[in-house]
Amino acid sequence: MPKETRYRNRIELLQGTLDLLVLQTLQWGPQHGYGISQAIRTNSGDVLCVDTGSLYPALHRLERQGWVSSEWKVSGNNQRVKVYRLTTEGKKQLASERSRWEQFSRAIARALNPQGQEGEA
Repeated sequence: MPKETRYRNRIELLQGTLDLLVLQTLQWGPQHGYGISQAIRTNSGDVLCVDTGSLYPALHRLERQGWVSSEWKVSGNNQRVKVYRLTTEGKKQLASERSRWEQFSRAIARALNPQGQEGEA
């Protein structure tokens, strides 16, 4: 995909949405920041690109809230990396955020297709 097309199609993530994506990514296992951004990009079919200017503030915010913990480790290529892990509180927050997202998604779908609601109360 040409760079200008990628830029035009880029979807800016709202803070709460980014938090949900980060928590979900960490649900699959501990990961360093670059790995989190790559997982989000890959799992979204290259539609969602999270830059470091958004990702690291989100990780720090999630850590302050107690939903994510971190520790420094040495990677396979002998570099120090900060690895993030979902906490027990983070798992609870993820469940709550997913529920809210599903409700929000259904509401948007209904608003975009009100004819599909015929016969509903």
